[in-house]
Amino acid sequence: MIVRCRACPRLVAHREAVAASPPRRYAGLAYWARPLPGFGDPKARLLLVGLAPAAHGGNRTGRMFTGDRSGDWLVDALHHAGFANRPTSRHRGDGLRLRDAYITAALRCAPPGNKPTPAELARCEPYLLEELGLLDRVSVVVGLGRIGWQAYLRARRRLGAPRPRRAPRFAHGAVATFADGVALIASYHPSQQNTFTGKLTRPMLRGVFRRARRLLEERS
Repeated sequence: MIVRCRACPRLVAHREAVAASPPRRYAGLAYWARPLPGFGDPKARLLLVGLAPAAHGGNRTGRMFTGDRSGDWLVDALHHAGFANRPTSRHRGDGLRLRDAYITAALRCAPPGNKPTPAELARCEPYLLEELGLLDRVSVVVGLGRIGWQAYLRARRRLGAPRPRRAPRFAHGAVATFADGVALIASYHPSQQNTFTGKLTRPMLRGVFRRARRLLEERS
């Protein structure tokens, strides 16, 4: 079971150390401090693949893209496109529901410096492969950041799904369509590094999910 995984000693040590010594703003709060499962609609046609839980976001709340600024941006964009019932997400019990969308990640534990190693990504990949097997209605995928984009492409190869002769290049807003009809959209990750510098703006992120909505409507 994913929440019991301890396969990566470096990640286990980091997630637990963060929980044991939180910043003052989170002092006294109980941290999840375990690997995170995916979250959303099990019948989703839209799949989001991110990097990993944030040390004081998902690692604290126990839900992907919850309780931090990245989550604020992402849930806002999902809400604007009709994939979420509310524009913010603060904790697991806040009533957030995803409609026709499911969020997962390449890595399920918060990595130091947000930089997983190739070996850690490889050890975590079976969880993504299992989810892809269960989410059999997915027809549009959003790769949140280059690592999320590449993780999905690798997973397709592992599963023997159709792929183009040349690997599609990551660029914000780029769309790759595969022979089985699945469309993969690239998006800059809503990390503070991107949002604070203006590399990613709210209209840019909302535009990605409006595009996802249009592609789903075309496939209806």
